[in-house]
Amino acid sequence: MVEKVKSGIPGLNSITDGGLNLNSSVVIIGSTGAGKTTFATQFIRRGLLEGSECIFISLDENKEQIIRDALDMGWEDILYFIQEEKLVFVDASGKEFSSFIKKELPDFVSSWKSSNARVAIDPLTPVVWANPARYTQRELLAFMLKELRKVGTLVATLEEHGPPDLSSPETVIPMYLADSVIHLKYRAGDNFTRKLKVVKMRGSRHSEDYHQYRIIPGLGVVVFGHKNNIPKGNGLVKELEHILTERMKNESPIVIGRMRRMLRAMKDEDLVDLDLNALAESIVEALV
Repeated sequence: MVEKVKSGIPGLNSITDGGLNLNSSVVIIGSTGAGKTTFATQFIRRGLLEGSECIFISLDENKEQIIRDALDMGWEDILYFIQEEKLVFVDASGKEFSSFIKKELPDFVSSWKSSNARVAIDPLTPVVWANPARYTQRELLAFMLKELRKVGTLVATLEEHGPPDLSSPETVIPMYLADSVIHLKYRAGDNFTRKLKVVKMRGSRHSEDYHQYRIIPGLGVVVFGHKNNIPKGNGLVKELEHILTERMKNESPIVIGRMRRMLRAMKDEDLVDLDLNALAESIVEALV
């Protein structure tokens, strides 16, 4: 049986047979605005809350922007984890990626090997774009994923371009190399939709369906099922708090505190048309 780690994404563990595979590589594919960086940050934050050491490798955005995005989501505790050196940032943006991967990365990995840390790479796309030769892409990405799995469990994001079936050359190689692939399918405009699908997860059962998801302040990416008939109006956050308080009445004050901080970032309009009972179940799954 594959050992699992909690993803930190409410609703995802239940469709991946308990979470992400331990010491595996997971690639999150999505277009701009789909929530890829938010997903990666949630994965890291769950590890931090459990006491794990975590590493965030940025190949594009700088550290300050990632921190700002986390604070905008209501995750102020990221500043504490940085101060306590539980969260380490590696800013590789602007570097020559071949040299970084082949020369700098092995030294970094050797100091963290077998630490059972959580690692996020955001995004892999610059490595692909900087190396048009497919053989070189495959060589660099395979080496990078293999090395970082020695540190712990890896989540990497990848920009989605080309046809919706993920058959473009810049997605095919990372998808082939990764142990697991999750697709965040995002469409803006009049037909606005967000759907998540687990494309593959080696050695583990998983749902093969598309599942709707939403990005909610305080929670981040949330995978959910059916809508309910709650009208737009006041009191939805209070109602969710009531449901969660009842369900979590036997949990520790630390967990209850996390729940209440999470709710402070939400507004009623974030919860319109959501089944609050199903959402509460996903939140409990993510917190406990």
